[in-house]
Amino acid sequence: MNRHEQRIIAMKSIYQHLLLDKDIRKCVYECMDGCNEIDGYLYSLTIGTAENKEKYIDMINPLLRKDWSFDRLSILEQTILLIAFQEILVNETPKAIVINEAVTLAKKYCDEDAYKLLNGVIDQL
Repeated sequence: MNRHEQRIIAMKSIYQHLLLDKDIRKCVYECMDGCNEIDGYLYSLTIGTAENKEKYIDMINPLLRKDWSFDRLSILEQTILLIAFQEILVNETPKAIVINEAVTLAKKYCDEDAYKLLNGVIDQL
């Protein structure tokens, strides 16, 4: 499984975790079709993101427009931002790659202009 595919699984897992307040391990297990073994990179993108989400939310809020807050974003936008912060801050993935992947996911799964907001926020990190 390549990194892009892992990011999609991470996005689905974190999305379920945020939307349903479901245990992240259960979300990952279900998204992996019951497979118990996951790659370390996917583990970081899922479990690591869930463990650090409050810290990342605190970092994201000041990067948004003054009249916006993290809670005002769609759950998918929140998910992509959280994963992006995990990738940059913990996995040390180059920012350009993270932005490209976030924009790609947003264009496919989010509202039409969401990618612009995500690009702007991640670029400020």
